[in-house]
Amino acid sequence: MKYTQYVFSGVIFFILTLSGAFAIDFKEAPKIQKRINPQENDDSVYSFNSSIEQAKKSVVNISTQKNVSNQFANHPMFNDPFFQQFFGDIYGQIPKERVERSLGSGVIISSDGYIITNNHVIEDASKVLVSLSDSSKEYVAKVVGTDSRSDLAVIKIEKNNLLPISFAQSSNVLIGDVVFAIGNPFGVGETITQGIVSALNKSGIGINDYENFIQTDASINPGNSGGALVDSRGALIGINTAILSRTGGNHGVGFAIPSDMVKKIAKELIEKGSIKRGFLGVGIQDINEDLKESYGDNSGAVVISLEPQSPAAKAGLMVWDLITHINGKRVSNAAELKNLIGMLSPNEKVVVKFIRDKQERVAQITLGELPDSKETQSSTSPSNQDFGANIEGLSVEGLNANIRQRYRIPSEINGVVVTAVNAKSKAAQAGFEVGDIIAQVESIAIKTPADLSNAFARFKGKNKRVLVYSSSGTKTILIK
Repeated sequence: MKYTQYVFSGVIFFILTLSGAFAIDFKEAPKIQKRINPQENDDSVYSFNSSIEQAKKSVVNISTQKNVSNQFANHPMFNDPFFQQFFGDIYGQIPKERVERSLGSGVIISSDGYIITNNHVIEDASKVLVSLSDSSKEYVAKVVGTDSRSDLAVIKIEKNNLLPISFAQSSNVLIGDVVFAIGNPFGVGETITQGIVSALNKSGIGINDYENFIQTDASINPGNSGGALVDSRGALIGINTAILSRTGGNHGVGFAIPSDMVKKIAKELIEKGSIKRGFLGVGIQDINEDLKESYGDNSGAVVISLEPQSPAAKAGLMVWDLITHINGKRVSNAAELKNLIGMLSPNEKVVVKFIRDKQERVAQITLGELPDSKETQSSTSPSNQDFGANIEGLSVEGLNANIRQRYRIPSEINGVVVTAVNAKSKAAQAGFEVGDIIAQVESIAIKTPADLSNAFARFKGKNKRVLVYSSSGTKTILIK
């Protein structure tokens, strides 16, 4: 009995010892000593009314009309004489066009009638009508200029002595700042909602070509598009543009285009009627987990393709250079580089700092002009398999006229084409697909299957970056 008690007490001691070994000291916040009432006294209330009074008057309601052809009325059978005779008078009553109406918001930016809004609010509209916050009178607006890449547009009404909004510097906005969204949701008239800045520099949302959004939980609903996002002083920090929602209603995830971008684009649209953007001529990607070993702790945008005769190519940039700075401003990722270059003008000189073979270099580049067509999207397909000189499960062939036609390979693309990838092979696991064009291994250009074999032999036992052109864009496969 005593032995059993001894063993039992020993077990208890052991458990207590273990629990002590895993004890943790939590950092405690100071105890609350008092709670402060924001009201100064019994006849006062806490309010932002006076702070946003002026901003409220700078936000307008926008309604648009769009003529849409009636597909049924324009069907070829309607031109058949028998059909017309059969329906008689009814035929003439079928409208050839119908009018679609939609609502949005805008922000006055000058006393003589210039208004900024979203491009999608007024896009393809046959008529744009504007009403001010303090009146039901409608003014016909003229479209001054549009920029679909940023989803911004400037319109103008013929009226003077308007109250323009005050611009804040969106670069000074911080997460947690109190904000107000002002607009015309659901056509119910001017409405103000309150929230905070939830996140900054949001990109990759897939809404616009150029994304650097301020995210907020202030309610943004249909009709708020083009309205103002203001700080607690009533100064503009962004133009409300979109929400993320599965139902179309507000879920507390709204996005606004920063005022710094708004100001620059609005100025150029007013002065020139369109936006001309700088063009570097590179395809870029972020540093993924596999590529971190190649670039250490550096951040930036990895060059994965260069357009022939582009400014970057002429300046000597190469595939897998890591661009870290533009004009002394640090580049954190591919989206930031795209935004930085997109906000510069053609023929502008920029100083580009980049890393090649773990050495920092500098080039001065004169930007070209971004073509009208949208840029090709790049994708990544990393792998961390250990291959030798040959890649198991991969078959390649040199390019000829027949293969180019079979896989629809443009004449400017050179390399070897992947003709077969064995299922569950190391090549399949790496991400190679039939029709891929292997163009480069590290610094070695690939033109023949022998080039590919020699390149892998040269870098045997080392990390190897493989540049691949695919139907979905350019991708980098890293082989360890």
